[in-house]
Amino acid sequence: MRLPVLAAVLSVLSVACREKPRPPQEFNGTGAFDYIRIQVGFGPRVPGTQAHQQMGDWLDSLLRQRADTVVVQSWKHVTAGGDTLPLRNFIARFNSSAANRLLLLAHWDSRPVSDSPRSQDSTKAVLGANDGGSGVALLLGVADALKRAPPTVGVDLLFVDGEDYGDFTKAPADVLIGSRYYGAHQLPGPKPLYAVLFDLVADKDLQLYQEGNSLIGAPEVVELVWSAAKDLGYGGYFISSPRHTLIDDHLELQKAGIRAIDVVDFDYPAWHTQYDTIDKVSAASLQVVGDVAIALIRREGPTT
Repeated sequence: MRLPVLAAVLSVLSVACREKPRPPQEFNGTGAFDYIRIQVGFGPRVPGTQAHQQMGDWLDSLLRQRADTVVVQSWKHVTAGGDTLPLRNFIARFNSSAANRLLLLAHWDSRPVSDSPRSQDSTKAVLGANDGGSGVALLLGVADALKRAPPTVGVDLLFVDGEDYGDFTKAPADVLIGSRYYGAHQLPGPKPLYAVLFDLVADKDLQLYQEGNSLIGAPEVVELVWSAAKDLGYGGYFISSPRHTLIDDHLELQKAGIRAIDVVDFDYPAWHTQYDTIDKVSAASLQVVGDVAIALIRREGPTT
């Protein structure tokens, strides 16, 4: 009885040895997690602070080592309260001459107040390990992968500033500032095929439901992203049903004529609190979302 079983096992092993090994994952979740660690090391990246300035300079330097071209959009924004904020958007471009392009984006600032009802001290700034830090880390991980293996499609990685500064209900001009500026000052050439915003994507308990305004504004892009996740075996994380409808950077891009959606885990208890710290996020979650981002890029064929 044992010999036939052993023969069958050896046969399976022989076939496995003849198969081509699977290529290694291009996205490095552990490396991306280190980018979160560096960001929180600056402290809260609130516009107008030294930490914000240092973070922006670090981001600029890092992108210039990875991208074909880096475009910096610099301007000053005067808030409803009379504060003047020096802001910068960073656009890292890969395969700059390609006509067909994808746009991936995240915000790199963090919130000046912990104003969630869950917060115990609203005067504290948000450290933003997940809210801000995770999206930036994901895009930097994508940049690392594209530096090693350049894309056949054009890719723009957009890091927007001033997303989380003001009051979303009382002072709407003081939030989503960078995405609004980008929408009004788009780079020359055709619009991207579509755009994907990554926000709050490293929660240890990752659950990415389909966002309501994304389903309204670009349902085909939602389907594309969630299908890519399912193909990778990540259907348990990318859940194919709606839950939240959010005001986020993708809306400003939609207004500018870009088919943009939001990939966001809004079921994050530490959102807009002083508890949004590195112990709440994980490299494993970044790996899941990073693999999907890379899959979206690699599925696009050569440009003409």
